[in-house]
Amino acid sequence: MAGRPPSRARVLILGGGLSGTLAAAALARHGAGGGTAADIDTDIDIDIVERHALPDGPRPRRGLPQARHAHLLWSGGAEAIESLLPGTMEMWSDAGAHRIPIPNGMVCLSPGGWYRRAWPETQYLISAGRDLVDWAVRTRALALPGVRLVPEAEPVRLLGTRSRVTGAVIRHRDGTEEVREADLVIDATGRSSRAPNWLAELGIPAVRETVVDAGVTYASRRYDAPVDTAGWPVINIQADARQAVPGTGGAVLPIEGGEWLVSLSGTRGGQPTSADSEFLEFARHLRSPLIAEFLDRAEPLGPVTVNRNTSNRRRHYEKSRVEGFVALGDSATALNPVYGHGMSVVAQGARALRDLASKSDITSKGFARRAQRAIGRPAAAAWLLAAGQDAAFPHSVAKEPHFADRLAARYVSRLITTACSDFTVVKALTDVMTLQAGGAVLAHPRVLLAAFRGPRLPPLDGPALTPAEQAVLFGRPAPTHTA
Repeated sequence: MAGRPPSRARVLILGGGLSGTLAAAALARHGAGGGTAADIDTDIDIDIVERHALPDGPRPRRGLPQARHAHLLWSGGAEAIESLLPGTMEMWSDAGAHRIPIPNGMVCLSPGGWYRRAWPETQYLISAGRDLVDWAVRTRALALPGVRLVPEAEPVRLLGTRSRVTGAVIRHRDGTEEVREADLVIDATGRSSRAPNWLAELGIPAVRETVVDAGVTYASRRYDAPVDTAGWPVINIQADARQAVPGTGGAVLPIEGGEWLVSLSGTRGGQPTSADSEFLEFARHLRSPLIAEFLDRAEPLGPVTVNRNTSNRRRHYEKSRVEGFVALGDSATALNPVYGHGMSVVAQGARALRDLASKSDITSKGFARRAQRAIGRPAAAAWLLAAGQDAAFPHSVAKEPHFADRLAARYVSRLITTACSDFTVVKALTDVMTLQAGGAVLAHPRVLLAAFRGPRLPPLDGPALTPAEQAVLFGRPAPTHTA
């Protein structure tokens, strides 16, 4: 670092996963003085410290066991990534990812019943393996001027005082330690972040934590799909928190390579196991056996993998007054993966970081706290969805809900039931679920009126399947279409 011009700001990012690379993309395009793309090569240096060696293609990487489970990238997250790294969505598409319209591209059994599919598209999601999503982001982020990867090195402690973080000590693979000074340190190490302990070692007061844990376990398996996955829907059987039994659910995602990625889940007392022989049987006993019926027509491509680290945990760093330190992604707000918001929240948080950095100096007093607040806004919206739902399951570890919480839960339940037959509510819910709109849209007069009126059509007695989907399910030849 010797000979660095004094005008160059130094950013140290701890963690080279999706959060870390998106943080780099956010700051590389806007320098310390709010520069633009024209001067990103002259005013900022960004080092990403990553514990493992990263693959040069869309392949599994160490340190990301959750990549073997189903991931949804909602339109709100996909568009945030595209705004940070233009061309990423094209990379995903070229590599086989699917763009799935919502709600017409989902076969979904919600707690309120089966969703209709005759509605027009309101939003969309990107369906792909996590390794593919990360690879495209990583490739584009590491190509930005001023961004450098430091692989096979891990942070061991932070440097600084009670009021400011000034860098970190990192340990390389050979055991040697190195002091890295920085104007801004970003913790992107995920759920296993040790930042609370490191900050405490500097004498910085601990931040408050909120935890909601329904004891969810995931079991996932890949299948060779019996059909071309292009144009294939997401199949989703949701748990019903209103029932006094453990909540079980599952999803089938069409991904690249002509595969289905299947994830089953259950809350405390009703969790799936890692036994291959029990996977189908668990699916058969969901609220609908539809997933198992489709899997009867497919061939498994590997063993069942399990993940139990699924609690919702929020560290309120926005309340801290420490300078020079920001937490992004699961390091700050970790969400139950069943709702598919993790990647989208990270992307929107990184976009918020970029927007703030484009208007202010990252080395200025108060920048870290302003950044943490900006990052926290999309995370807070997703937190209300995930934590509010999980707190309602039997045996969930959470604070006792207040009257307002119970009233809100009853209203959301009414919306979910009404959405099965009312497009106004469908659009409002999908806008919020995809993080394209805040929860305030659910209080719009049109939505309130629709909820008061309730379902306008009788509930469907089964899933709304297309002829092609029925052909797979019942073993018939797929219908042919002529002009």
